[in-house]
Amino acid sequence: MISILLLTAVIYAQTDKEQLALNVSKAENANQEKLKEYIWKRSSNVFIENQLKLTTVTEFKFDAEGKLKATVLDKKSTVKQKPGLRGAAQQNAAEDKAEYVQKALELAMSYAFMSKGDLVDFFDKAAFTEKDGLVEATASNVRVKGDKLTIRIDPSTNLIVYREFSSLLGTDLMDGQLNYDKFSNGTVHGTSTTLNLPVQKMRIDGLNQDYTIRVQ
Repeated sequence: MISILLLTAVIYAQTDKEQLALNVSKAENANQEKLKEYIWKRSSNVFIENQLKLTTVTEFKFDAEGKLKATVLDKKSTVKQKPGLRGAAQQNAAEDKAEYVQKALELAMSYAFMSKGDLVDFFDKAAFTEKDGLVEATASNVRVKGDKLTIRIDPSTNLIVYREFSSLLGTDLMDGQLNYDKFSNGTVHGTSTTLNLPVQKMRIDGLNQDYTIRVQ
């Protein structure tokens, strides 16, 4: 049974979507200000046909303008390189895969970090329900035509605590799940990401780690 608090939140979301978008945007912006204090890394394991082929390590931090920047620190292929021209071809293929993976991660980031205007548009299109004590909102045509985004909101904080989406990377279908947790100070942060790209027979399992306070 939906609690009175959650039922009220769902009815409220359905009757005043713009206000909900503003409330969530305000909470997310405040949370992001706290995240700006951190630098963190994400280790991404790339599986092709369920075999680990590539691991990348990416560093994340906000720049002086408040934009989140991603820098690839390392990339390692598990494929043993052959000598000569075949080895060079393998290396080129690995580089192409690493670039493709980076683009996939950037697309996932576009769903993970949304502006106030993005949220207003999303909530205006969204349908609402209840899921495990959270307000769940789902909308289509969010970033590109035919995509779909579902978010879950903690009604006690107005913070987004889960996202899942389906979209297009170029012409390739892609879907993803983004999970979150809280630090002891209440800051919500990303933990794990799973991205599926069936055309490439690829799965990317990402883990955010090594959150450290930035030295001023």
